Order: sequence, then C-alpha cells, then structure tokens
Amino acid sequence: SGIGHLMTTVEVLKNYEFEEDIGTSHVIREPAGVCGFITPWNWPINQIACKVAPALAAGCTMVLKPSEVAPFNAILFAEVLDEAGVPPGVFNLVNGDGPTVGAALSAHPDVDMMSFTGSTRAGVEVAKAAAPTVKRVAQELGGKSANIILDDADFAKSISRDVFGMCMNSGQSCNAPTRMLVPEARMDEAAAIAKAAAEQVKVGDPAAEGTTIGPVVSAVQFEKIQNLIQKGIDEGAKLETGGTGRPDGLNVGYFVKPTVFSHVNNEMTIAKEEIFGPVLSLIGYKDDDDAIRIANDTVYGLSGYISSGDSERAKAVARQIRTGNIHLNGAPVDNKAPFGGYKQSGNGREWGAFGLEEFLEVKAIMGYNAAG
Repeated sequence: SGIGHLMTTVEVLKNYEFEEDIGTSHVIREPAGVCGFITPWNWPINQIACKVAPALAAGCTMVLKPSEVAPFNAILFAEVLDEAGVPPGVFNLVNGDGPTVGAALSAHPDVDMMSFTGSTRAGVEVAKAAAPTVKRVAQELGGKSANIILDDADFAKSISRDVFGMCMNSGQSCNAPTRMLVPEARMDEAAAIAKAAAEQVKVGDPAAEGTTIGPVVSAVQFEKIQNLIQKGIDEGAKLETGGTGRPDGLNVGYFVKPTVFSHVNNEMTIAKEEIFGPVLSLIGYKDDDDAIRIANDTVYGLSGYISSGDSERAKAVARQIRTGNIHLNGAPVDNKAPFGGYKQSGNGREWGAFGLEEFLEVKAIMGYNAAG
C-alpha cells in the first residue's frame, strides 16, 4: 500500500548512512536530481508512493505522469503532499498520455532520471527516448511468473491458495503466478484442484456482498484477454474451466471468467505472453531440474513462487530461478525487501533501502582523508 511504502522509507532513512570513508576517500551519496515518474493503473497509489517516498527521502525533485486510465488517485495524492507541507516545486503532477507527455518527460534534457512502471513495450519506448541524454532509467515491467508446485507440496492447499492469489486484482498484477508448474504424472490431479478453486472465485460488482474480483480495467484489456483465451483453446491447451465471454449473469462490463488451462506447454502463446487477467496455465515438468528450466525459459524475470514440504529444498530451487523475487510457500510481498526484475522485467529495484539508492548518485572525494 502507499502508506506502507511511506512508513518503510521513514524507517530506512533513520539509519541510512549518506557518507562514509573508504580508504583515503570520502564517499557521499547525493540526490540524483530531477526525476520523471510514469506509473500504471493496476496498483496506482502503491506504484506512485514507492517512487515518490524514496525520491523525497533522497532529496530529489520530481514530475509524476500517472496513467491516464486511472488519474484521480494521483490528484488526491498531490493534495495530500501539499497539505503535508511538501514545498512547491518538489513534487509536480502532469496528466496526459504516454506518447505525448511520457515521451516528452523521458527525452527532456533537464530530467536526470526516469522511473517507469508498466508494460515492457512502453518501457522500451521510455529507454529509447531517454538514451540521447544518457539519463538513468529504472524500469519495472511485465512478467510471466512461474509457480513451481514441487512433488512434496500439499497440493490441495498450495494450488487452491495460488489460484486465488493469481486472480487477485482481477489478475492485473505484473508479478502474478500465471504459469503453474506441476509434476507431469499429477497433471490431472492438479488440474482438478485448480478448477475447483477457480470456480469458487466470484466475479461481480466490487461493492456487492461476496464478490471476490471485479472487472478488468478497460475494453482494450478485456479484448486482449478474450483473444488470448481463444488462442489457448486454438493451440490445444485443455480448458478446465472459464473460457471466453462474460461470467453467467453478467451481460455488461469488462468481466472475465476465471480461467484454467491444463496440459499447456511452454511454447504456447498463453505460456509466453503476459495476459493480465485471471487466466492460469498448468505446465507439466519431469523433475526439479526440468521445473527450473521451464521457469527460466521466458523473456521475463520478475517474480516466482515455490511450494514444497521441505523448506531447504524450496530454498535450493529458489537460488536457481532467474527472477528478482521468489515467494516460498505462499509468503507475501515484503515492503522492506527489494522489488524488481531480471531480463525484460526491468532494471533497478524499488522498495526499502534498495529503492532509496536508485535515487542517489555516488561521489568519491579522493584524498579527503589523506595524512598531512
């Protein structure tokens, strides 16, 4: 949450050393300067706060361009900062779309750093626009995170929990556990558990009693998800539950059926592309090494999940997954730990002390501690 990132940054700041002696030099961490922020619509206040809080702590000024799909939370956040006494000009809000405002911000010679959260495609555009001015670019991009259910895990507990976790926020999370890897010999058993769990997810009005998830964000996203579900069917994955169209009883709105595909292979489109909806792919593996290979066989590297009855075994597998985060046995995200990706999931880290350091330049003053 936004408050969580603000509180974590305050704690980090209490003990953070901005200056230290190394050899005969004095090393100082200084503000990176003017920072441009482009944030997405899916967890809007969270993504704003995890950039603004450390930038303020580092002593930077900033210009935020929130998503044009969900702009109102940023306006409220600006009012909060103003009432809290942030001096004029330190935090600046500019609304607009990516190709216009985002591109101008990324290319601007007076912007020292860009911090972007969103799709990999848009992140590439930010980096291209930023390249001629050689500014720092931090990116938190897409994901296709593997969720390895090891053969000694409690299948009923782990699979049910993770189907629900994958559907959270209507599946609109970059770190969602969308590829569930299960032992080949137990595919049908795992699929039955996943199907039953998905059918317990109630789609409807977020304000209504008993609703688990609401709609997806827009017509564009709805159509993209529908097309990818159809592609899964066309490419021969087994549809266990869900599918195209709206859930029963919902005739309007961008509501998506919680969907489970089993017998998926890692070459299928639904195993490769980020769907950003409540759609799960079950992929079979032969042994632990095969599971690790499949998990790493992706252009992404944001998150990962491992369930096992043996914590040492889970830790050993975690060390071999090329991603910025790994969750063991359903562990939640940790605001104090670094968040970010390998490969096409991004550059840099957010949250906690690592997040603060993204906004600091390092200066070495040589001879500062020389004798005489």
